[in-house]
Amino acid sequence: MSLLRPSSLALGLACLSSLAAAAHIEVTVGKDSKLEFNPPSIKAEIGDTITYKFFSKNHAVAQSTFADPCQLQENGIFSGFTPNASPDTAAPTDFTITVNDTKPLWFYCPQTNGNHCQSGMVHAVNPPETGNTFDAYKAKAQQAATPSTPPVGTLPVGGLRKLHIDVGFNGQLMFNPNNVTELVGTVVEFSYNPANHSIVQSSFDKPCQPIERDGGGFVAPFVPTKQAPSGVTFEVTLTNPDPIWFYCAQTTKSHCQSGMLGSINAATEGDKTFQAFKDLAATAPPSTIGPETPLVGALKLNGTFIANVGGNVLDITTLDPALGGQIPQPGMNYPPYIGGMAGGNQPANYNWGDNITDEAVAVLRALQYIDNFIVALLLEGFNLLSQGQWSEAYPNSIKQTIGSLVAQSLIHRRTYTDTLQHFGKDVVPVCDKYDLATALTDVDTWLGTVLTGLHLSIGATLDALSAVGASDPWATPALATGIGSQARMSALVNLMQNHVAAAAPREVLLPTSLATSYVAAHYATDSSCAPPSADGKAKAIAKLVIKDKTLQPDTNRVKEITVEIPEDKKGDGLFIAWLGPWGGLKYTSVDGISGKAAVPDSLSGHVWAVMTSKSDVAAADIDTVAVAGPEIMWVSQQWSVTDL
Repeated sequence: MSLLRPSSLALGLACLSSLAAAAHIEVTVGKDSKLEFNPPSIKAEIGDTITYKFFSKNHAVAQSTFADPCQLQENGIFSGFTPNASPDTAAPTDFTITVNDTKPLWFYCPQTNGNHCQSGMVHAVNPPETGNTFDAYKAKAQQAATPSTPPVGTLPVGGLRKLHIDVGFNGQLMFNPNNVTELVGTVVEFSYNPANHSIVQSSFDKPCQPIERDGGGFVAPFVPTKQAPSGVTFEVTLTNPDPIWFYCAQTTKSHCQSGMLGSINAATEGDKTFQAFKDLAATAPPSTIGPETPLVGALKLNGTFIANVGGNVLDITTLDPALGGQIPQPGMNYPPYIGGMAGGNQPANYNWGDNITDEAVAVLRALQYIDNFIVALLLEGFNLLSQGQWSEAYPNSIKQTIGSLVAQSLIHRRTYTDTLQHFGKDVVPVCDKYDLATALTDVDTWLGTVLTGLHLSIGATLDALSAVGASDPWATPALATGIGSQARMSALVNLMQNHVAAAAPREVLLPTSLATSYVAAHYATDSSCAPPSADGKAKAIAKLVIKDKTLQPDTNRVKEITVEIPEDKKGDGLFIAWLGPWGGLKYTSVDGISGKAAVPDSLSGHVWAVMTSKSDVAAADIDTVAVAGPEIMWVSQQWSVTDL
């Protein structure tokens, strides 16, 4: 097994590089009453997003194979049908996908009324210039059998379907649109406009009053603004097809009673239509709004999640009974606000291939095992910060940021669980109880442990990319894109610990087996916390105990460490393997009696130390010669604002 596996690592780094310059592309569907996508064929890079805007008639975007146009491929992307009467004004609902690789993607409109696909209404992303070209696909579609699939009513998958509603449209007391029919899975985005509005869910029978039911409904606060667009949005996700009723609770000018209300999926006839709701609201008593805002949905400012409005702090452990302060089990559906806190949800489809290798299953289960621990650690600390003994340690803004780290870690974990479940593989159950007593001694110790956990996950993910990037290429964007988020999380914790945000220009690769061993050795309490393995024989390597550090006087750099040597190893030839940035690996010898070992001068920032019985062993094989470890260590100089 090679140490770096250069080709797959380069692929992962190229993916991260492309994300930094990701482009946004818009494609119109049916504009000017034409049965066409415009542009019909596009080039896109990994990380680019493509938004489809729908015009006249009733169109959808569906993914096919080149060989079988006009038929939705298995696990293919589908936007859902979007009716719109206007030929030149886009529907309020659009659909966005993210490009995960540069393989060709083939799309069509499946509308059977007029056989849109067979009439040439097709589209391609990254089609080849020869062979299976876009023109060849279009010609093939024109000869395809009818009817196209899927039918009207099929739910969206593989992208973000979003309904945009203006709050206070054009300075008027109205939501626009205010009466729509939408599909389950659609994200409804309310955009605030002048002057001072709110968004509150009600029942049909009691308009202008918050809905009365277990868990309540969504509530977005009053947001005064003088500009349009304001950049302030509120998002909720439709989880069922039931009618939804909402209103603005502003009592000045009686907004709700004056007609500032709306409905989603209301009946078109009978006694519970939108007009009936509006008529009932006209005579309703003064409006009210719930005491806690935001509630259930996600409030954002220019895309950044806002957890605190008017002194109310969003508490992820009490907002939804499904969490209850405990780690959500792998595979459970999270409430909508988790995605809001994280800055986005996991995709519905990772562009999985037809199969998964055994090695990929092993590394995904290892990464999930590590992230189970990170989620538990973050959740415990956040509870203490938000409502426990550390509640005075940081201002609310910092607490909210740490709360978002909890949500992001939950979303990261879904990458592994979604994939394992997709291929019918076992996920790793949550440990019954981690030994977190030492980690929760005080807030600084907890932060240090959080940083260690993040470096474990980052290092193991780099190793995983090098292991499966070639055999399971879909895994590269799925895994690599999470590294950036975790690196930003670790930068935040670095700053809180008085270290430079980015300790080195590259992250440290850590073999997956060592990362899982670290969690097991430090925090496992029983067999339920044992690391996953294919043969059930995985064991935790002993802890590496660093008893002392010798600092260089002029720089405070760690020059030498003293480690505890196991009794049965004293006098033997022992070494410290140092794993640093850029995939660096160095060895220094350990004095068999005193336990002293030099720290290589070339190291910077955080490094991992492993006691071994041999030197010159490749990083991927260190677990076979490990005596104790790994252990993370900060070797570089600390800094403060006075140094700038």
